[in-house]
Amino acid sequence: MNHLIAPSVLAADFANLQRDITMVNESEADWFHIDIMDGVFVPNISFGFPVLEAIRKYAGKPLDVHLMITDPDRYLESFAKAGASVITVHYEACPHLHRTIGAIKDLGCKAGVALNPHTPVHLLEDIIQDVDLVLIMSVNPGFGGQKFIQRTFEKIRTLKQMAVERNNSLLIEVDGGVNLSNAGQLISCGANVLVAGNFVFTANDPKSVISDLKNLTPGLIGV
Repeated sequence: MNHLIAPSVLAADFANLQRDITMVNESEADWFHIDIMDGVFVPNISFGFPVLEAIRKYAGKPLDVHLMITDPDRYLESFAKAGASVITVHYEACPHLHRTIGAIKDLGCKAGVALNPHTPVHLLEDIIQDVDLVLIMSVNPGFGGQKFIQRTFEKIRTLKQMAVERNNSLLIEVDGGVNLSNAGQLISCGANVLVAGNFVFTANDPKSVISDLKNLTPGLIGV
């Protein structure tokens, strides 16, 4: 499949959010990536249901909601009602992950699992066949603009092999420090959803940057 681009709204201009949502609608992006942070699971607070509902009001593309929160099970139904098409929870935050994945699917959403940089992919061996998406964090979660962790490439290759053996339709998403210098290599390793925040929204021409990411040749490095 062709890879997907999901601009991260966390890096948008919150004073001009409708403008930035319209820009993404008009671009070659595929999803809106929405980072929900509670200040407990990660050391930052982003936004909640009112902002998500406002984004949904104007968004013309699916909302990819990444829950960086403790006890996400309490809020799954609320996020589905607020407009999420994809709900991703953290492996590290879910003591009953199989039950959580089932609950997300019962709500009619795609179900994803995110892994922090220190969490090995082999821990997903008993769940990978049940999920729609695995999100590999290529920075420590909580803040945008961090440096990409090089170990990510190897993690994606390992995950891709697991997917070939157990879930060939798995979406492999990467979030953190994605730009034109590493995106082609990420795709070559097996990623098929790229999240980009600051790299898109701080650019002089964000739509052009999104187009460049969308039309990358796999394996291309150092553009």
